[in-house]
Amino acid sequence: MQHSTAVTAVTADDLDLAVRLAVAALREAPPEAWDAKAGSLEWDCWETVEHLSDDLFAYAAQIAPRTPPMDGEVPFVWESRRPGGPANAVHADRSAGPAGLLQVLDACGGMLSAVVRCTPPDVRAHHGFGASDAEGFAAMGIVETLVHMHDLAEGSGLPWEPPADLCARVLGRLFPDAPDDTDPWSTLLWATGRGDLPGHPRVTSWRWYGSPRG
Repeated sequence: MQHSTAVTAVTADDLDLAVRLAVAALREAPPEAWDAKAGSLEWDCWETVEHLSDDLFAYAAQIAPRTPPMDGEVPFVWESRRPGGPANAVHADRSAGPAGLLQVLDACGGMLSAVVRCTPPDVRAHHGFGASDAEGFAAMGIVETLVHMHDLAEGSGLPWEPPADLCARVLGRLFPDAPDDTDPWSTLLWATGRGDLPGHPRVTSWRWYGSPRG
């Protein structure tokens, strides 16, 4: 399957779809999966969903101020609950169980999509890989969702293969140098160091390019 070289805009609807698919998939996780390691990560599946929620929250927070910061991150406190655990501002109440954890994920995705919808296209905010716009932060949130779901699927045994057109759009937005004649999902996994792509060397370090297009 090929994806087009033309860059199609990434939208809040795309983000909504990614988070909705992720939450639906994770609802099928067996109880024991939450303590299992998430793929190649050093975090268990519960911590990985908290980290993903925190990513979505942090992107929303970054672009949301009336004057978004251009020199650093909005200074929330990010901290780990254990040595080696993810440093998050967002932590789910364990007593709420997996259903509560997934509600946290759904809420953080909703926050980011709402901010993306109401932010003018000329607004920019700081990111470690370069200043970006609302569309870029939406694309980042989608990539975080898709690839961390890959990690979670490996840890929990759940099936996970997101829509090819969604993968192609975020590849076009954030990975402009990725091959465009290969399967989009396989290419996204390759671009984020999570898989092999025939004819291309394994990616051992990676970044995306959030700079606004056009």
